[in-house]
Amino acid sequence: QVQLVESGGGSVRAGESLTLSCVLSGKTGNIFTKDVAGWYRQGPGKERELVASISQRGDKAWYEDFAKGRFTISRDNAEKTLHLQLTNLEPEDTAVYYCNLAPQWKVISWGQGTQVTVSS
Repeated sequence: QVQLVESGGGSVRAGESLTLSCVLSGKTGNIFTKDVAGWYRQGPGKERELVASISQRGDKAWYEDFAKGRFTISRDNAEKTLHLQLTNLEPEDTAVYYCNLAPQWKVISWGQGTQVTVSS
């Protein structure tokens, strides 16, 4: 069974930074390495939304408008890891962050996510 484990969240003040990590474990086969991967988030009382995604080889990345210029997605296929660098965080970025395949219709089972809390 494939598992996604996210880490790196925390409580920070506005303007600060965090780096989130995700590792894929279990009987992964070629899941992840052959797919576009992404980070999602779900804020309080909101639906889960895509934050950023990255191509199979990591040479192309796409960001939602709120993430452009502040967040950077990266991946390491050999280690089956995905990262999201968050900078200049805002209170509106408070959410549980998840990694998975992208787009959302391709997702596999969700992990626990990692909580990011930004205070003003």
